Amino acid sequence: MLTAHELFGFMSPDLSHQILEVTYVDNRDVYRAALNSVAHSKHVRPVFLEKQPRKERHKAMAAALSRPSMEEASSGLLRGWLVSHQAAVLTGFLDALGIAHKDGVVEQLPPAMEDAKLTSAVDTILAKHPQEIVVVYLHAFNSMNDSGWQNLQSLLENDARLQFKH
Repeated sequence: MLTAHELFGFMSPDLSHQILEVTYVDNRDVYRAALNSVAHSKHVRPVFLEKQPRKERHKAMAAALSRPSMEEASSGLLRGWLVSHQAAVLTGFLDALGIAHKDGVVEQLPPAMEDAKLTSAVDTILAKHPQEIVVVYLHAFNSMNDSGWQNLQSLLENDARLQFKH
């Protein structure tokens, strides 16, 4: 099971830049918290990072966000991006599983999911959305929820479509 900081380590530079860029534009509080965390980890003031061109800054931030000590900041960024910008992936997956939700957010997940239903839901979102985004979402879904379905974990480990391509 990959954690949020590990996801930042495995995702493509383009996707990490996209996540940071849309967060910069749409959710300044989350972006500011991540920037402050990265600055603190680098022992610099946030203004030092802010003076860098955004593409360069985001590259440095993504590298820092891939460290274990940055799990909280990485998790906050991923959650915000998924809910705000990948709602179609979230809702498509939950709808395919037959799980009630409000805009992709669930109060309580079932403790387990049938294999056939899960495989069908994964197939559905892979057919409709970019593979890397689906991979990030499914890993985040599995690691950030208390349920942690074993069959989803098995799919994430063994299904070639759910692996990062590098």
